[in-house]
Amino acid sequence: MTLAIILIVFAAIGLSVIVRLCLSFSKSLRLPEDASIARQIQPLDVAAFRNLIDPAEREYLRRRLPSAEFREVQRERLRAMAAYVQIAARNATVLVALAESSRTSSNPQAAEAARQLIDNAFRLRRNTAYAMFRIRLAWLWPDSNTAAGSILQGYVQLNGTAMLLGRLQNPAEPVRISAH
Repeated sequence: MTLAIILIVFAAIGLSVIVRLCLSFSKSLRLPEDASIARQIQPLDVAAFRNLIDPAEREYLRRRLPSAEFREVQRERLRAMAAYVQIAARNATVLVALAESSRTSSNPQAAEAARQLIDNAFRLRRNTAYAMFRIRLAWLWPDSNTAAGSILQGYVQLNGTAMLLGRLQNPAEPVRISAH
């Protein structure tokens, strides 16, 4: 009986922590009402993000650094990784708002591109929430792997879809969500 009570208490604490993390993450993704939607996109440096999530880079650091120093460096890398994931999530939020206006376009190609952009953005948002959870777990255990690789792949796909929709809407002004 005591074990059941302890398990229930731990489950309730775990659930409250997860809900709190999700709420704090979703608050950081809200868009200000006053600015233009397209101007709210913050370009993400894909090459730097790719370097942060590269398992070979992590293994190289693990082999070259003393254990305590590796954990310290890895936590700094996780902090940077979390910042990149938050930028990706925020840009996905901005792109959903941008695509909503084109979803009912008379141009069938633009309407289809808007639908694909919305689908990709929502998928990326879901994956960023999961990645942030894994990054926070990795903060406790820096030797563990993170799930940010799917974020990069989803972000690159989102970039392509956003550029396609941007070209269909306004060929003179491309939509860029990646810094190269």
